[in-house]
Amino acid sequence: MRAVWLREFGGPEVLVAGEAPDPVPGPGQVLVEVAFVNVTFVETQFRASGTGPFAGALPMIPGNGVGGVISKVGEGVDLALVGRRVVTSTGGSGGYAQRAVVDASLVFGVPDALSLDAAVALLADGRTATGLVRAVAVALGERVLVEAAAGGVGSLLVQLAKAAGAEVVAAAGSAEKLERARELGAAVAVDYTTPGWADRVGPVDVVFDGVGGAIGTTAFSLLRPGGRMAVYGLSSGTWAEVSEEDARERGVTLVRSIGDAAALREYTESALTAASIGKLTPVIGQRFPLEAAADAHAAIEARGTFGKTLLVA
Repeated sequence: MRAVWLREFGGPEVLVAGEAPDPVPGPGQVLVEVAFVNVTFVETQFRASGTGPFAGALPMIPGNGVGGVISKVGEGVDLALVGRRVVTSTGGSGGYAQRAVVDASLVFGVPDALSLDAAVALLADGRTATGLVRAVAVALGERVLVEAAAGGVGSLLVQLAKAAGAEVVAAAGSAEKLERARELGAAVAVDYTTPGWADRVGPVDVVFDGVGGAIGTTAFSLLRPGGRMAVYGLSSGTWAEVSEEDARERGVTLVRSIGDAAALREYTESALTAASIGKLTPVIGQRFPLEAAADAHAAIEARGTFGKTLLVA
């Protein structure tokens, strides 16, 4: 099969397409014929430095989220799964390939009314956004600030917060991204790369901080007493400089976790169901051929993407 190899850590160019042995499902596993691969910012961090939530010995095939059709099952797995459309995580390796083997317990069936590419776009981001909105308990009439509002998670947070009855303030880094956030339901859109951006936002009840750094720290300062800040990303390269003591002094709650494995699975299923009935729409901003994974990583790192980035296998 064709796959993308990571043989050394470094820039996007270290991702090189080549041949790889076809994986074979073992007991309790399934073989997925991959159609789409989800590319995330944390994967670019791992490729660059080997750090982050994933691990693996080089050389390896990176990639964590895929969608496709089950073609084979291993011993002890229900044969009825063959032919099913599914999305699944791989654990951080083996995703950038035409075929992937995963434990049968990790797959999610894709609802008939949902396209496979949309389901892949929701696999990680839909789970995260759903969990974050529930964890901070967004309420009717609250003002909610969504950072990186045109990104994969941010674009879903805008939709979910609006559906909960909040006034959504979108923050992003370009006029195009702000316009897309408005289209998704943001009432206010602010460019956080310009001086004085926080003054144009004003007080808020909830902050979804996927950027970290100075932007996340500034966003924290906008929270009213009783506010909540969900800290889930650091696309700036560093976490927001906000401590639990800082939060207590201002009467603010910091949310850094959205739950255990069972909760994460429920969030994923909830996002897939919501999308299948038209209540949530993943934004797929760009698609690259599998063999152009290096280009996908370069585009993400250049902040030239919006919504979700997919590889087409």
